[in-house]
Amino acid sequence: MRAAARSGLAAAATALLGAVAAAPPGAQAWTAAPAAGRPYAYLEGPAGSVLQDTLSLTNPGARPLTVRLSGQGAPVTFAARSVTVPARTRADVPFAVTVTADTPPGEHRGTVRAAAADREVRVDLRLRVSGPRIAALTVEDVRVDTTTGDLRYTLVNRGTTVLAPRLAVRADGVLGTVLDRPVRPLALTLRPGERATRTEPWPDPPALDSVTVRLTATAPGAAPATARAEASFASGPALTGAAGLLLAAAVGGTYAVRRRGRARTQRASAGANT
Repeated sequence: MRAAARSGLAAAATALLGAVAAAPPGAQAWTAAPAAGRPYAYLEGPAGSVLQDTLSLTNPGARPLTVRLSGQGAPVTFAARSVTVPARTRADVPFAVTVTADTPPGEHRGTVRAAAADREVRVDLRLRVSGPRIAALTVEDVRVDTTTGDLRYTLVNRGTTVLAPRLAVRADGVLGTVLDRPVRPLALTLRPGERATRTEPWPDPPALDSVTVRLTATAPGAAPATARAEASFASGPALTGAAGLLLAAAVGGTYAVRRRGRARTQRASAGANT
């Protein structure tokens, strides 16, 4: 598709540049503008298409003018990157914008830039991409680092619009909730099909507990997405303390059993003597 577009542009450029029209007399400053006197270039089509337009370069001066062309903010391809416009002449230069398959529907902006004689002219490029607008977000690959407490996860834009995700985090342990962070915006935007792996710090995880972590991601227009992960925390000091408590409980239980046994023996001896 791109090769065909370039071939078409080259053919159009040969025809148009070979039939330049005399420019009307006026100011000596050269100009660059969309063809047919439009205030800006406007293109419309679906994602995955190549859209074409024409840029008019006018040289009212007495000498030929070489103009360098480039695009900004959009994938612009010109029939020629450098065009020499004869004196008192207008040259129409075709260009094309390739709308990639992952371009979301809606309005997009770019710029066509023309530079010559230490001067640059910028032409506004407005692109409207047609198609359904679908907001869909998932949260995946949730993992818990039991050494640092960090929560790692991946957000994926499964729709056709740019998303600004928000995140809520909750962790429940054996004895109840140990982490509860309400939903908040993330410093992140996701284009359609884009994924981002992030880390959520948890500086004070439990020393000894088995937890279930739930991450809920939302975005305007998208249904909430939830993912979970299980983790067991068992630090050295916590294990030592737990072992000490268990040992103390065992010793105390043994001592209590022995006391009850001695008491029964003494009662039995007293009854026999009586």
